[in-house]
Amino acid sequence: MELHGSCLCGGASYSVSGEVSGFYLCHCHRCQKSTGSAHGAIVFMDAAQLDWMRGEQLLTHYRVDDSRHEKCFCSVCGSSLPLLVEEQGVVMVPAGSVDNGELPQPNAHIFTSRQQGWQQYIALLPTYEEYPPKESK
Repeated sequence: MELHGSCLCGGASYSVSGEVSGFYLCHCHRCQKSTGSAHGAIVFMDAAQLDWMRGEQLLTHYRVDDSRHEKCFCSVCGSSLPLLVEEQGVVMVPAGSVDNGELPQPNAHIFTSRQQGWQQYIALLPTYEEYPPKESK
């Protein structure tokens, strides 16, 4: 599989090719903090080749001390970007950074013991294709 993606400001873009070994929605507290959301959405690619098309000089890496949690992000806009984890031989691709949208269905939710309590209501919420209509007062 080949994925192409970029950051929010468009300063960094990448191509990654390899075999998808998993696509997980991670609810651990570190993924919540690093994404600013309810969970991380991460595609794991084995034996993958990660190439930066532009903006490699914009990349910043952060690793939580005494853990395996690490992230790569754009120093301009803060968008999460792919990370090569050499010791595991895997590239971790944030699903939201993928531009060509050809992702498989996620395999599972993980670390659900740490998910936010309000997540149980997500499936019950109304949906809108764009912004919701203004509510009358």
